Amino acid sequence: MTETRVGWSFLYSKRWIGYFALFAVFAIACVYLGNWQFDRRAQARAEISRIDRNYGADPVPLAEALPDPAGFDVDEHKWLTVTLEGSYEDSAVLSRNRPGPQGVGADMIVPFRTTEGRVFFVDRGWIPASGTDIENAFKTLPQHPSGTVEVTVRLRASEPEVDGRSSAGRTVASINVAEIADVTGVSGEIYSGAYGMLVSEEPAAEHGVLPPKPERDEGPHLSYALQWYVFILIAAIGVTYAARQEYKNLNAGSDEVLEMEKKSRARKRRRGPTDADVEDALLDA
Repeated sequence: MTETRVGWSFLYSKRWIGYFALFAVFAIACVYLGNWQFDRRAQARAEISRIDRNYGADPVPLAEALPDPAGFDVDEHKWLTVTLEGSYEDSAVLSRNRPGPQGVGADMIVPFRTTEGRVFFVDRGWIPASGTDIENAFKTLPQHPSGTVEVTVRLRASEPEVDGRSSAGRTVASINVAEIADVTGVSGEIYSGAYGMLVSEEPAAEHGVLPPKPERDEGPHLSYALQWYVFILIAAIGVTYAARQEYKNLNAGSDEVLEMEKKSRARKRRRGPTDADVEDALLDA
């Protein structure tokens, strides 16, 4: 016959130790996910700060903004508006699988040689070309202006290469400046840390769809983070309730349990009858 456990000693049983271990693992996972959401929120707020600081700032010459062609500081340079003068080269590349207003398409990347002789890559906008149509898109690409051009762009960091997805012909999987330089075969010193999203050019010419201003939205990360901590509280309440119920069952009739039941009845009287109690009384009448 199984020995009846008295008091709270049942909490030291293997079963309850297992419950506590599961609760601990659950709580640790919730804390991790909550902190992850807090980190996501911090990143979003940092991006909003960059937009506020750089997006509407007065344009500065590219050589002044990036004295080191290989350099790029996210906080200082992302979304910064810069100007450059020189000429486009006839070796456009399409960055495939880019989202746009009509679904998935491609971004048109064109090398631009500045008057200082350096090469900077300009994203001249999105075009609706994807899949098997992407190679045919080169026949109808918007043509860049010829001769000396003054261009205004917003800086973006060179993107990392995508694992398992390499260049194919004159298309690339990401706007990775080093890879695009290899595909185009341009010579000379290259701005390898950044590329520019077209804002305007003089003389003006046809281009792809230019992106809108990014939204100043930090997203629901704060509510999601707090939600994970609420889950911990709910689980803790559940474990506590289960422990109290088992204590009452194992110690039925003891002074402690009788006192707990007395206090419970007193709380119910102070709250008054519930809707369920009223309905039961009507049915019994």
